[in-house]
Amino acid sequence: MIARGLLTPETKTVMAAPTFPQYKHNGIIEGCEIAEIPLVNGAHDLDGMAAAIDDRTTVVWLCSPNNPTGVYITEEELTAFMARVPSHVLVVLDEAYFEYVNAEDYHDSLRLLKQYQNLIILRTFSKIYGLASFRVGYGIAHEETISALEPVREPFNVNSLAQAAAMAALDDQNFVEECKIENQAGLEQFYQFCDSAGLSYYPSQGNFILIDFKRDGQEVFQYLLERGYIIRSGTALGFPTCVRITIGSKEQNQGIIDVIKQFLSVNSVITN
Repeated sequence: MIARGLLTPETKTVMAAPTFPQYKHNGIIEGCEIAEIPLVNGAHDLDGMAAAIDDRTTVVWLCSPNNPTGVYITEEELTAFMARVPSHVLVVLDEAYFEYVNAEDYHDSLRLLKQYQNLIILRTFSKIYGLASFRVGYGIAHEETISALEPVREPFNVNSLAQAAAMAALDDQNFVEECKIENQAGLEQFYQFCDSAGLSYYPSQGNFILIDFKRDGQEVFQYLLERGYIIRSGTALGFPTCVRITIGSKEQNQGIIDVIKQFLSVNSVITN
């Protein structure tokens, strides 16, 4: 909706790279100019993104925690960035994974929304709530922004069953907290393994970890696939020597770790 409503061949959009690929995909569909600013150590280069904004820019995309690195934007960083963005540019803050975040200096987007009219916050029920198949999420923005997007909203874009599921999920915050705790334990499980195995990774605030094997990530992906585990090769994510693994239960995590150990036993990791 945001891309369809605000992007045209005469406009420009700014985003990090690599990040959630749908931002770029939608920009291509609308025929706008796309400015991709490379990540720095897995994080948004907010100075570079601010410098790329010009009079033709209508939308800037931020993903925090970022997909696929899991690196987040701090309160100080986001506050400083918003102060540099012209009022005619809409900043889209994608917080799909924010329920998993434990960082104390994670940004308070709702506070910033009170200050900036040109901010929209996107959240979803597809991640920690486990309702991906219902395709339900929401945006938080000022009335003027919502009104500008309303003409491109499809009628009945969220069905009644999805709405009921989302409302029920909101009432079960104990489940959300349990998932958050188990996810953090799973991340620590992978951190300990990676440290002992000499594998580099990005500390994540999401429900996944991006691990660098210093070799073709497709090889790792195929090895695990043949042994019953589906992960994401970093080739399609902009990190060709990495794989991204979603955090599961302790037993599921250990199962993947055991298979990776088998892989490493016959494939040495290249270190710099």
